[in-house]
Amino acid sequence: MTETTLASASWLSFLARHGAAISSNDSPNGVEIQQFAGNVAKDFPEHFVAPLTDLGLISLTGDDAAGFLHNQITNDVEHLDLGSARLAGYCTPKGRLLASFLMWKDLDQIVLQLPRMLQPAIQKRLQMFVLRAKVKLADLHEQKLALGLVGTTATTALQQWFAQLPAQPYAKVDNEHGTLIRLADSRQMPRYQWILGVDQAIAAWPVLTQTLTAASTSAWRLTDIYAGVPSITKATQEQFVPQMINFELIGGVNFKKGCYPGQEIVARSQYLGKLKRRSVLALVAGAVQAGAEVFSSADPGQPCGMVVNAEPAAAGQSACLVEIKLAATENGSIHLGAADGPALHLQELPYALAEPQ
Repeated sequence: MTETTLASASWLSFLARHGAAISSNDSPNGVEIQQFAGNVAKDFPEHFVAPLTDLGLISLTGDDAAGFLHNQITNDVEHLDLGSARLAGYCTPKGRLLASFLMWKDLDQIVLQLPRMLQPAIQKRLQMFVLRAKVKLADLHEQKLALGLVGTTATTALQQWFAQLPAQPYAKVDNEHGTLIRLADSRQMPRYQWILGVDQAIAAWPVLTQTLTAASTSAWRLTDIYAGVPSITKATQEQFVPQMINFELIGGVNFKKGCYPGQEIVARSQYLGKLKRRSVLALVAGAVQAGAEVFSSADPGQPCGMVVNAEPAAAGQSACLVEIKLAATENGSIHLGAADGPALHLQELPYALAEPQ
């Protein structure tokens, strides 16, 4: 991971002066906000704003940018309009996910958002395939940052800068204050990402925190888990084809577009046979790390799945998205780390696990 830039250092210094406890580059998610002084609560807040310092942004510009990226990832880029954002994945030739993105288009660029810890390697890999195409890739870390905002109070607060808010998930609006994207609701609460410059964020933060709780980056990732939206991290690269993490169910795969690395395997998984593995939402006591294996009491000798994402939740528990053999959810109990490990308590996802086509 690259060293902290002057712009990001200015933002982190500002947050520290406003009570933020900041992790180091050595943490699994890189530099992130762990908590804010005075805002440590037993339960995570329902209405909050969080600095998403663990996320990075890749810009693609040039005449061939849309066509190039369209041929690399799992979703349609060529028909992406200025009023929408989309999820997308980047696969190996074997159809295993190297990264998952939030993607949108501005007037002069396409932007990919992904975990900052993955960005240098993914950007370098994409650059390798540019060849003679008229495409330039750049790190936007110096120019832009992201705020995550959750709750109806956030909706009201944002109207100071955005007279018209995006009305449904993955709608986007742009103005002189930046880019605002509505994401999938979490626990029936609206969620937004505001992409803006450092100076704009410094000016907006004191206003936002008058009505919203200042929260950690972990609190934002927890809302992703409850929304059933997975993120590929270093611990889970090359572990899953998109369907294993429900990625096509939440709009991350377009089966009508042209070829991309791994496309044949992803399509075969969709249309041939029965999907035997999916991701489920679970609560478990204690701390959990992405990449941890889970075991079924009915077949204790081998793992039946893997934790995709996990974050601390209320009451000493962790909330997890867990990729798992569907048969294991129907027979016996599921446990973390070993067949006699902490039990996973399955929860309802906010969307149905669709029947295979």
